[in-house]
Amino acid sequence: MTTDETLNELLVRLFKDIMEIEGKCLVTEEFKDLSYNDFHVIEAIGVNEPKTMTTVAKLMGVTTGTLTKAMDGLTRKGYVIRERSTQDKRVVWVYLTDTGKAAYKHHEEFHHEMIAQIKSQLTEQETPILIYALAKLADYFHLVYKGEKE
Repeated sequence: MTTDETLNELLVRLFKDIMEIEGKCLVTEEFKDLSYNDFHVIEAIGVNEPKTMTTVAKLMGVTTGTLTKAMDGLTRKGYVIRERSTQDKRVVWVYLTDTGKAAYKHHEEFHHEMIAQIKSQLTEQETPILIYALAKLADYFHLVYKGEKE
């Protein structure tokens, strides 16, 4: 197998595996009513101060119309609260309920555990090399496929 074929196979398998594993690990008995996408909406809303629908949509790279559909379900399930601004009726604020915060924490713990496991397999010298390589990869995808650089 050539270097290009190996890189392609690793990238495709890694992307697929991360999506599949994250989906399986996140949807537990406690959060069986949430989808993989729901967890990422919850993550974008965050646990700090409320965000506007527009801000969350931008963070996720979707339209507010697309986000509204997801938000309808999360609101109905009791994970999110939406409130129209009293100063500007066009603005809708969203924030997590206690149940939404628990889902956020569950998602965050998954990522912390994943990072801890990855780091446990690397030497002190390998960790910065992996970070550097992943940053270059992320920059490439953002520049070439999204037209932006982080």
